[in-house]
This record gives sequence, structure tokens and C-alpha cells, in this order.
Amino acid sequence: MPVTADGRSRRSRIAHAVLRRLPLAGTVVGLCLAAWLVATNDLAAVGAAFGRIGVLGLAGLVLVRIAAVLACGLAWARLLDGLSPAPASACLILRFVREGINVLLPVASVGGDVLGARLLTFWAVPGALAAASVLADMLIQVATLALFAGIGAALLGQVEGSAAAELSQWTGRTLIVASLLLAAFFALQRTGVVHVLEEKVAALGRRFVREAEPRPEPRPQVQGALDAVWGRPRRGHIAQSVALHALAWLFGCVEVAIVLACAGHGSVGVSEVVVIEALSQAIKAAAFLVPSGLGVQEGGFVLVCGLFGIDSGTALALSLAKRVPDVVLGLPALIVWQNLEARRASLAPAGQP
Repeated sequence: MPVTADGRSRRSRIAHAVLRRLPLAGTVVGLCLAAWLVATNDLAAVGAAFGRIGVLGLAGLVLVRIAAVLACGLAWARLLDGLSPAPASACLILRFVREGINVLLPVASVGGDVLGARLLTFWAVPGALAAASVLADMLIQVATLALFAGIGAALLGQVEGSAAAELSQWTGRTLIVASLLLAAFFALQRTGVVHVLEEKVAALGRRFVREAEPRPEPRPQVQGALDAVWGRPRRGHIAQSVALHALAWLFGCVEVAIVLACAGHGSVGVSEVVVIEALSQAIKAAAFLVPSGLGVQEGGFVLVCGLFGIDSGTALALSLAKRVPDVVLGLPALIVWQNLEARRASLAPAGQP
């Protein structure tokens, strides 16, 4: 029996409603996990460990996080260099906005990236190029995280104990699957499948959108923009973007080292710090549907830190400390976002959104 247009439209609305509720479901799961961690741990020990970090320690975390976000912003700018009129400063500003939205608003951890692509068009960057640059930037970011997590898993494999061996093996198997998915995603971007999908989406839109006077639609351009970003003449830009994202992950290790040193665990070595940061970030990334990794980040730190004899109170204090830069930098970023939107609205011609 053929499916009618009303049936397809109804299924589309249901799917859209489900997708909109996924971040809410993730938030509920994260809150439950966070509540369980609070209930099963000594809050006094967490408070004491957090207090030992001190104002100077937290200030150091904020400065290191600024450096990490700037590195990510420069990595994004390198992808756009020579392709758009937007200055590098636009990517730096919007990178903070992307991070602020991802860590402070109840959206999946990619919500800020989607909005970042839209905001980039405020600098006269074509929408297709803005979307392509964010897709490429996200792919490089996830790929470098996978490499970082692989290094962490390899180092963890050298640690004695069945728990460490099991976690190392589980991480290795997960990274193999993630690597295959990343390779497939990159191949889809390079083989023109995105162009086919664009055509299908455009055709679907023309089927359900009724206009009094049909008007010609521009040919989808995202595939062409992706080809430009990944083009062979720009391999130097890609390598620089990869290096900058890798540097940003290493800044996370500096954050962990600062907190542990302040909390009285200065004897923890470099390899242990790398394992703690790499695997906790991998666990958080795997739960990207949970806004800001609420509860997941805390559980990840408790799990990984426990392998090195670090008590759960210190592990939770470490997670809380790493959330301080989220708030300190995220709130101004949200204000910048709203100012950009307000300025855009004031400059838009009458009758246009």
C-alpha cells in the first residue's frame, strides 16, 4: 500500500519530536548518574579536595582552557584560510560560542557546532562553506581525540592489574569501531554522497512545501565546499588544523596535572595524567547525547583515577574543577552569541528574519 504525503509528513514530525527530546533524555540520565555519584561518595572529602585546589589553581585552569579553545579556533580558521572573507578572529570568537553552547545549554554536544556554522554566515561566509568547514573541523577534532585515546589506552595497557587491562582492551576495541566509522564518514564526504543527499533533501522539500509561485532553487553546494576544504592544494592547512587540535587535547592534560598537584597528588606521573585525560574525554565523547557530559564526566574520572589509587573525592573534585572554566568562559560566550543575534536582527531588512 503506497504511503501518502500526509503519512510521510506525520512520520517526519514524529522523528523530529524524538530527536528534539534526545538531549532531554540525556539530561535526565546524566542527572541520575550525578545524583548516584553524590549519594555514594563522601561530600566532605570532595569539598576538602576542591578547596585544596584554591583560587590560583582554578585561575590556572581557566588560562589553560583559554589556550585550548584558541588552538581549536585557529584550527578551524586554517580550514577556511583562502576560501572565505571571514578573518581568523571570527573563528576564534565563534569557537568560544560553540563551546559555551555545548557545555551550558541543554543540547547534545554538537548543538553548538551547528549554531557555529550558522553564526559564521554573519561574516559573509556562504552557508554551504560554513557547514562544510564545521563538518571538517568536527571530523578532525574527533579523529585527534581517537588518536589521543589510543595513546591513553596503550599507556594503560602497561599498568598492572586486571581492571586496567580490561579497560585498555575495551577502549582499544571501541577505538577500532570508531576509526572505521570516522573513515566511512570521511569517505562519504570525499565520494560525492553528500551531494546526492542534498539533492534528495531538496527534492523532498519541493514535494512538501507548497508555494503560490514556484521559484528556482540554487543547486546544493555543500559537496563542492567540502571538496574545496579537503582539496589537495590545501593539505598544509589540514595538517596544521590536525596539529592544533592535537595541541588542544594536550592542554587538557595540563589541566589535570594542575588539579592533581594542587590536591596533593603531585607524584602522579606524566603517563598517568595522559591516561586520565585521554580516557575520561573518550568516555565523555561517547556519551555526546548527554549535555555537557553531565554525570558521565564525573563517573569517567572516578573510574580512571581509581586505577592509579586516586580516591573518588579527588576525582570528583577534579571533574568539578574542570567545569569551572566551562562556566567562566561559557557565560560570556553566550552573551556574545545573543549580541551577535541581536545585531544581525537589527541589520536585517524589514520582513526578513
